[in-house]
Amino acid sequence: MNETLKALYDSFYQPLDLTAEKQEIETCHQQLIEKLDKPERKLVLRIIDAKDRSTELLSIDSFICGFELAWSMATELDHYKQKDERPASKKVGPGARSACQDAED
Repeated sequence: MNETLKALYDSFYQPLDLTAEKQEIETCHQQLIEKLDKPERKLVLRIIDAKDRSTELLSIDSFICGFELAWSMATELDHYKQKDERPASKKVGPGARSACQDAED
């Protein structure tokens, strides 16, 4: 099921326009190249890559959890609709009373 939800995520997700953020990343990357030796640069870049992967996984997980919550709510609402446990009031407009209020009287 998660593969199906991942496919849904991929079809609906539209990346944000992060032009300014990408430019800032590139500027900082150039500063790293100038100030750090190669082993330190590699370590920092591996940290950034790992953080990017975890952010992507969190985004997908959030989508899946939200979808499952919406599905559960829709199922629950459908259950109530089918059982007709809360009939609508027949009276409409100012002074209308719900079925719950009528039952209390």
